[in-house]
Amino acid sequence: MSTPPPPGQPPYQQPPYGGQPYGAYPPQHPVFGAPGPVVFGPPMPQPQPQPQWEPEEPEEPAGTRVLRSVLILAAVAGVITVVVGLVFMAADPEGYGLANGRTELELQAQPPASADTGMFQAAPTVPPPLPAIQPAPPMQPSTPIRLVIKRLSVNAPIKSVGLARDGTIQVPPADNANLVGWYRHGPTAGEAGPSVMLGHKDTRTRSAVFSRLDEIRNGDTIEVYRRDGTVAVFTVGGVEQADKKTFPTQRVYGPQANAQLHLITCGGSYNRSTGHYTDNIIVYATMTSSHRVSGTS
Repeated sequence: MSTPPPPGQPPYQQPPYGGQPYGAYPPQHPVFGAPGPVVFGPPMPQPQPQPQWEPEEPEEPAGTRVLRSVLILAAVAGVITVVVGLVFMAADPEGYGLANGRTELELQAQPPASADTGMFQAAPTVPPPLPAIQPAPPMQPSTPIRLVIKRLSVNAPIKSVGLARDGTIQVPPADNANLVGWYRHGPTAGEAGPSVMLGHKDTRTRSAVFSRLDEIRNGDTIEVYRRDGTVAVFTVGGVEQADKKTFPTQRVYGPQANAQLHLITCGGSYNRSTGHYTDNIIVYATMTSSHRVSGTS
């Protein structure tokens, strides 16, 4: 996974990802042929049906037979009339007042389309989305040491990372799947401004710490444990899936008055030729409360 640098850094480039991600080689399932019929022995003789005795019906009068023939002919003529009428109506539905009704039925048969995909979508210069809860006042700087996301069952240590030689942000080592990287040249979690943290989606052999980051929802809480014994609690305001070619640098790294937390991982489809995913999943969260770790003063 690679992440574009903050403003003022060299242009974004793709560093090596570290190999094929987990799931890049789909498991090969054995191919089973169509099973043939199961035969347990020679076919058993089947019992032959026996003729049943039926009582003879009394002969009906000649007048009854004539009346029955007339009724049958009338019924056949009525069916032919209905069929012919339907053919004319189908050929000219508007002339029979059926055009609107047919259109309405077709529309009702289709499931309603939902435009709400759950993902935040805006121009790259639009500020980060905020939660409905009022932001809490920023705290003094303190190094983050652990990240907890209850919805995703994430409980991971945090390692500070800087810039690579090509100007992109360093990523946590690929051999430690449950490790989050904090960009140390930006604000700390709880401090005013965006604190940026990164994590792998997967490694060569398994899923990683942010494999389910796209499942987080608005209103979910994220806890960051800090070295000074405090816990900064952030509330998610939006989740974005952004093409790496149009990464929203200003929205992710730009200055903010509130204490914010921005989590980044890979997303989209995996490109085997480049060894990278096409998109980034970005979570925008704002600090809404804080407390001290129990047992500390």
